[in-house]
Amino acid sequence: MKGMSGYGKWVAGSKTKWITLVVWIAVIGALTLLWPSVNSQELNNASNLPGDSQSVRASGVAEREFPAGSGVPALLVWHREGGMSEEDLVHITAVYSKLEQQPLAHQNYVPPLGQLPPQALKASLSEDGSTLVTPVLFDKTADSDQLGEALTELKKMITIETGSDPSAATTDSKNLSLRVTGPVGISVDATGLFQNADVSLLIATVVLVLVFLLLIYRSPILALIPLIAVGFAYGVTSPVLGKMAQEGWITVDSQAISIMTVLLFGAGTDYCLFLISRFRQMLKVEEHKGHALLRAITHSSGAIAMSGFTVVLALFALLLAKYGAYHRFAVPFSVSILIMGIASLTLVPALLAIFGRTSFFPFIPRTPQMEAARAKAKGKPAPEPNPTRKRGIGDLVVSRPWAIVGITVVLLGVLASFSSGIKFTYDILSSFPKDMESRQGFDLIGKQFSPGELAPAKLMIDTQGKVNGEDIKVVLGGISYIDKVSDPQQGAVNKNILGYDIEFKSNPYSLEAMNHIPALQASTEQALAESGLDNAKASVWISGQTATQYDTKEIGERDTDLIIPVVIGMITILLLIYLRSVVATVYLVATVILSFFSALGLGWIIIHYIMGADAIQGAIPLYSFVFLVALGEDYNIFMISNIWKKRKVMPLKQAIAEGVNETGSVITSAGLILAGTFAVLASLPIQVLVQFGIITAIGVLLDTFIVRPFLVPAITVLLGRWSFWPGKHKELDRALSVSED
Repeated sequence: MKGMSGYGKWVAGSKTKWITLVVWIAVIGALTLLWPSVNSQELNNASNLPGDSQSVRASGVAEREFPAGSGVPALLVWHREGGMSEEDLVHITAVYSKLEQQPLAHQNYVPPLGQLPPQALKASLSEDGSTLVTPVLFDKTADSDQLGEALTELKKMITIETGSDPSAATTDSKNLSLRVTGPVGISVDATGLFQNADVSLLIATVVLVLVFLLLIYRSPILALIPLIAVGFAYGVTSPVLGKMAQEGWITVDSQAISIMTVLLFGAGTDYCLFLISRFRQMLKVEEHKGHALLRAITHSSGAIAMSGFTVVLALFALLLAKYGAYHRFAVPFSVSILIMGIASLTLVPALLAIFGRTSFFPFIPRTPQMEAARAKAKGKPAPEPNPTRKRGIGDLVVSRPWAIVGITVVLLGVLASFSSGIKFTYDILSSFPKDMESRQGFDLIGKQFSPGELAPAKLMIDTQGKVNGEDIKVVLGGISYIDKVSDPQQGAVNKNILGYDIEFKSNPYSLEAMNHIPALQASTEQALAESGLDNAKASVWISGQTATQYDTKEIGERDTDLIIPVVIGMITILLLIYLRSVVATVYLVATVILSFFSALGLGWIIIHYIMGADAIQGAIPLYSFVFLVALGEDYNIFMISNIWKKRKVMPLKQAIAEGVNETGSVITSAGLILAGTFAVLASLPIQVLVQFGIITAIGVLLDTFIVRPFLVPAITVLLGRWSFWPGKHKELDRALSVSED
């Protein structure tokens, strides 16, 4: 189209290419100087739950009525293999005495253990006398970095007091070891894992993309062009997001930034390759590099823009989420892809215009006439032209569409059937490496005490002066899944409110314990109602980590049930507008959804049956769906656009065969790179990212090697002219194909 050709001259003309490059450099320089980087605006303790959720309302009651225990607990797990000595207990009481006199930064409360004789602690030791658990509470407003600094100071204090390193191995009988767990220890470890992952993730992603590009194109210059484009896009994205976070418009955390980096490299490289591959084709038929580039821009820019817009809108759908972590992903991911799409359509053409054919050195594409002239200059015979078109996958698809549809649907269907057996977990500890401090501390608690001590729940009731607190304690103590119930504590503001610390028999972060929350609420309400209390339902609150995790599960499932249909609907509308074909839109969306469930099924086979995980993290289906459906349609759009364009000058079957063959290499290359970047996540010591990386990489590979080259074109062959319904051939060709100058 003329418009596309004109746009190409604006960004990649003989003079404008330099203007484009200078503009990008100037924008990055200005934004870097004026606005903060996104990393400097990280907030890793932002709330994930809305204010009207049960656990958040209960937390507010706990803070008001029981302020001494309303902080976030760090559980100090003291251990000496073979049994603690009296000297160890003296050291522990001395540490708590110092904490009372010289509180740590953000310290909220410590029990008065420093005022007790050391012998008094013996009653709290584990049965074998080797382990003691003591709490330190911190302000809820402190973020993970601040809590980490406080724990570092605490360990220095302990080192000075005991004269030994508290990080000594728990199997060491010569030293008193310490492991910090509980909500504070878990939060600090989780943040540390993501922060430490940033650099290694970036290096691994850059190296992987560079190696893939070198292997595919065997050109060092060409391999660097997509990386330069991604670097420039990140240079704009970081201050833009940093400014938005600084103004309070968005909240960013280290997890979002880590995944955003992978997304930029994976999707960004794909968009670059779509243009580069077309440029390479044009250089073989067009002697003038500028004309070849303009034709390449004209042919590919529409598909690139549509692909990017699809991903941006799909990611923006996460704004509908109530769960904070999902909601916080929406803007960083969408903005980064939007800026990367702009870079692919402006900066990359400018770089290709600057380097020209040299971009592909040493395997420079030339026209047959140029090859002949080059051979003559070297005194060699001109290479013989090869008019015979090579047969490829497209020809196989056209010749055996029924067999291909049958085989691929059965294969994907079988894999998808395994997704129905997936088990989910919301236990963040299971995502940690086994040598992580907070997990080691929890394992010691589980071995020496009740696992419920890791994070007791706080049950509060408003007796309205009509209920005996001891009677409720008896009721609670008789519940099978409860291990311990404390004596009732009276509220500081409302004396009718009583609080109970409850320890479950199971891991308080496990799905089993989380499912006890509604049952515990119902049992307490029933006991209050039987005691003659009016409006018992509004008189019970449960706070603590288990209640928080239960709300996380419920709200996460609500978000998944809402966002998945919205994403499908938006992509369907975009495809209808772009393709003007109801039939093609239906089977393109259907195949990508089938691919998603197949990826879940195959991912579960690998994660559960091969890697031995009992469950996958509950957030993964939504994350994977949004990425796979949006990115999967990229490849379909690029291939279908090529087929639709060719249809105006040749029979449909020939258009399908040539369209599949022409786009095969670039989509395969792009798919391998995108899958590789997500697979890099599997190298990190964080199970939630490992599982997300595996499932998303599998989904991309299924799209790349099964759905795009086989299933979609085979369905198109079988449907024939109906693929265009209700559009008319000529009108559709005119709308979707891009004519050359």
